[in-house]
Amino acid sequence: MQIKTALLFATPCDDEEDNMATLCCHSDTGQMFLLTRYPDEDTVDLTLDDEPSTLDGLKVTLSAQRLLIEVAAGDRDALRGDEVLEIILTSDLSDMDEVKETLQNILEGTGTFVCEV
Repeated sequence: MQIKTALLFATPCDDEEDNMATLCCHSDTGQMFLLTRYPDEDTVDLTLDDEPSTLDGLKVTLSAQRLLIEVAAGDRDALRGDEVLEIILTSDLSDMDEVKETLQNILEGTGTFVCEV
């Protein structure tokens, strides 16, 4: 599965939401992607449009042009049958450090984060 977006919205620690880390975007065709985790949770929540899923063992790779989300074979329903969601970044991210920090907070102890930036 692949979507394209110009912006990633990242919040490494939202005080108003019990310190939840959030990464989200809207595609150029209107799809919504949301990845969240509370600091005391052992799982990550992934939402595509209005379909939430709870995952563990997630792998996320960040580069300057894309965000690659890989789920375990048993979690393919979260990505509508796919094991990979590729989010193509159509513009340069001005807040790359905040995106990296957010992904580290989301995946610490629950998944794998690979940073190619």
